[in-house]
Formats: sequence, C-alpha cells, structure tokens
Amino acid sequence: MKDMFKFNTRTIVATGIGAALFMLLFMYVKVPSPVPETQFQTAYGLGGFFATLFGPVAGALIQFIGHALSDAVQYGSPWWSWVIASGVAGFVFGFAFKRTGVEEGSFKGKDIVTFNVIQIIGNLVAWVVVAPVLDILIYAEPVNLVFTQGITAALMNIVSTGVFGTLLLIAYAATRTQKGSLKKS
Repeated sequence: MKDMFKFNTRTIVATGIGAALFMLLFMYVKVPSPVPETQFQTAYGLGGFFATLFGPVAGALIQFIGHALSDAVQYGSPWWSWVIASGVAGFVFGFAFKRTGVEEGSFKGKDIVTFNVIQIIGNLVAWVVVAPVLDILIYAEPVNLVFTQGITAALMNIVSTGVFGTLLLIAYAATRTQKGSLKKS
C-alpha cells in the first residue's frame, strides 16, 4: 500500500506530461452531448492510463490540473465542482496501480476487468456524487439539472475510460518485456 502513494521524480514528470495531454484532449477531442455542458471526453481514457501506471496521486493531479487549466483557458476560470470531481475520478483510477500486470507486459482478462471495475467506481463516485453535490453547495445549481449532467457525464466517461484507457494499457503492456520471458540458453 505504501508504494501506491509514492511520489518521485518519474511520477512528477509523468504528472506534468499527463496534465498537459489531458488538457489538450479535454479542450479539443470531445463530442457534445444533448445534455447542456456535458461532452464525451476522450481525456478520461488518458487519465485512466496514467493513473494505472503512476498511482492515485498522479491520477488525481493529472486530471485536476488538466481540467482546471482547460477551463481557465476556455472559459476564463475553472468550474471547481467538476475540476474537483475530475481529481477524485483520477485518484480512484489510480487504485488500478499495482493491481494489474501492465508493467510486467500483461494486460489481459482479469487485468482488464480489474481496471474497468475500478474506473467505473471512480466515474460513478466523481460524477454522480461529487460533481452534483458540489454544484449545489458551491454554485446553488438546480438539483435536477446537476444530477442529469452528472449521470450523463458518468456514463460517457465510463465508456471513454473503458475503451480508450483499456486500449492504451493493452498497447503499453505489449511494449513491456513479459516477466520470465528472458531465459538463459
């Protein structure tokens, strides 16, 4: 458990790169939905990928910083309730760290299921609970609207993270040397 929250130079560099990429995807690679102020965001797949490789702290910071910077650039200031929810989702995604064999060159069956169960939990907590509750508390937004937005965002982010995050992790695992694959002749 101690390794899960380790923060070293490698993690700091990954956090910076991940936040920059997350911000760019968040701003430019999205599909609008019929629900106001919600989009299908490909950035969450990248966030899930980085969180699985670097842990919960990196996952939280990547998504929090990337979302905050994106909002600041696009709208002039961050919408803090959703920025915090992004950080929460990234933090939960990070619990896939050390629970999959991706670093050992294996990301199949059980690992894919583990990653997806964790990301579904993270997205549900972030978008069905954290974002709507903070919208109500911070911005006094209408209850019906924020829960509709939150449920819509949760479903779209589950699909995004499930598809793009899984594909990125499969591709990354394929580049790693599998444990025990090198043998002395």
